[in-house]
Parts: sequence; C-alpha cells; structure tokens
Amino acid sequence: MEDFGSAALKRLIEMHGSALKNTHANLGDATAIVDPARLVDVMRFLRDDGECQFDMLTDVTAVDYLGEEPRFEMVYHLYSVPRNKRLRVKARVGEKSPEIATLCELWPSANWMEREVWDLYGIRFAGHPDLRRILLYEEFEGHPLRKDYAKEKRQPLVGPRN
Repeated sequence: MEDFGSAALKRLIEMHGSALKNTHANLGDATAIVDPARLVDVMRFLRDDGECQFDMLTDVTAVDYLGEEPRFEMVYHLYSVPRNKRLRVKARVGEKSPEIATLCELWPSANWMEREVWDLYGIRFAGHPDLRRILLYEEFEGHPLRKDYAKEKRQPLVGPRN
C-alpha cells in the first residue's frame, strides 16, 4: 500500500505542479517546496481537496539561512485528521523584504503562529488581521531568532503601564 504522504505529493504535483519547486518523501516525511506567490492556492487545495483533506495546520515556523538568498524558509506542518497523515510545506522568502501571505483565512490557528514568527524572525504576513508582537514587548528592538541578532544587545527599559 502506498504511503498517503507520497500519494498527497503526487496529487499536488498533478494539480499544482507549476507552483512547486521541489518535493520529496524521505523516510516518510512528505515535503513540498512551494513558490511563495502561490502558497495560498496550494494550501487551499491541500485543505479542500477530497483526496488530501489536510484540515489542520499544526505548526508554522521559520528557518534562517543567513548568507543564502532567499534567506528565510517558512515551514508549515499540515495534518489530515481523516487520514491520520502529515505533510510539510516550505516556501523561501528573501532578506530584503521578508513577507509572505497569511493563512489566517484558511486556518484561524495561523493567527498566533504567524505572530510568533513575526515576533522572533521579522517575517511579515501580508493580509494578517493583527500582526503585532506576541511573546516580546512592543518596544523590543529586533527579532531574536535571526542568526545575526546580537545576543548581547541591550533592550530599551520599559516602565510600568498605567
């Protein structure tokens, strides 16, 4: 029996091949690398297609490849409850203008996860309904999970708020 992750990748290639930069299913970890301009269309397909049914966005994170361009890689983990399978979707964004479309309309759970990525990596989400810091205070300068963030950097002191 074919692994569903591989079957989902085949279905994605069949329906949205032009949006894909690469795919693999190494050791059962099915992964699709997507053109960031086509991310929302691909994700909507993966959620709504009857053969895929990735109805849950379980995680949104980023990776900083300092020195490479595009510098940042967005990583999305999807889960299909009916099929009990997972799929990883990745898209790269550049350092000069690190921005990608929000997935909040597809999965409301994306709201806080995208805010966390914004807070820690500085990647913006176009169309996000409330893109502001979620872990750090508003006056915090920089994005501490970037590899070029100075760990010794002093942050502005903030007094009590009335």
